[in-house]
Amino acid sequence: MVGALMNSRNFDLYTNVVANWRDSLYLIMAPDPPTPQELPQVFRDPMMEFSEQAKNVGIGVFELLCEGLGLKKSHMLDMWCAKGEFLACNYYPALTFLLQDEIGGIQVLHKDRWVDVPPSPGSLLVISGDMMELITNARFKSAYHRVAAKNLGPRISVAFVFRMHVAGSGSSRLYGPIKELLSKNNPPIYREAKGEEIVVCRYAKGIEKTPLLWYFKLNNTQQP
Repeated sequence: MVGALMNSRNFDLYTNVVANWRDSLYLIMAPDPPTPQELPQVFRDPMMEFSEQAKNVGIGVFELLCEGLGLKKSHMLDMWCAKGEFLACNYYPALTFLLQDEIGGIQVLHKDRWVDVPPSPGSLLVISGDMMELITNARFKSAYHRVAAKNLGPRISVAFVFRMHVAGSGSSRLYGPIKELLSKNNPPIYREAKGEEIVVCRYAKGIEKTPLLWYFKLNNTQQP
C-alpha cells in the first residue's frame, strides 16, 4: 500500500471458500484523499472526477433515505455515515474456477435464493449495508450479495463505498439505532457500539456465515 492507494491480487486466497483470480485497486478517497500525483497518470483525471460525482450522488441518496424515514436531510451525514470513502476497482479475468450450480453476475440473496441483478445501461446499483440496517433499526435491510463468474470474458467493476471513519476522533463515536426511529412499538433491535468495535468484529469473523449484525443484537440467544 502506498499512501491512499493499494494494489492487490487474490488477497483472500487462503481464507475464501473458493479460489479465484482477481486484481483489485483500492483508493481511500476520504477523509484524507490522495493527491493527484499519488494516482497513476493513466486514470488520474477520470478517477478523481468519478469520485467527486459519485460522492455527490451518494450524499443525495443519504438525504433521500433520511426524508423517507421522516428525519432531517442531513441526519445520516451528521452521524459521519459518509465520513470515510473508498473506491474498489476490480478486474476479474475470464478464467475462474468456481464450484457451484448457478453462474451469473452480481446476485442478491432473497428468501434464501440467489437472484440475478442484470446490468442496466446508465444506472447505478445502490446496495444497503450492515451499518444502514443498524442505524435504521432494520427499516432498511442489509443486502447480502455476491458476484458469480461468467464465461463471456473478463469482468470489471468499480464500487464507491461510503463508510464510517474510525481513525482518530472517530474511533470512540457510538453507532446505534437512530433515537427518532424508536418507540414503544418499535424498540431497538441492536445495541450501540463504537465504530472501531464494528470494524474489528467484521474482520475477526472472517468468512463464517453468521451475519455481522447478529453480534450486535440485543436479543441474540438463538443462533441465526
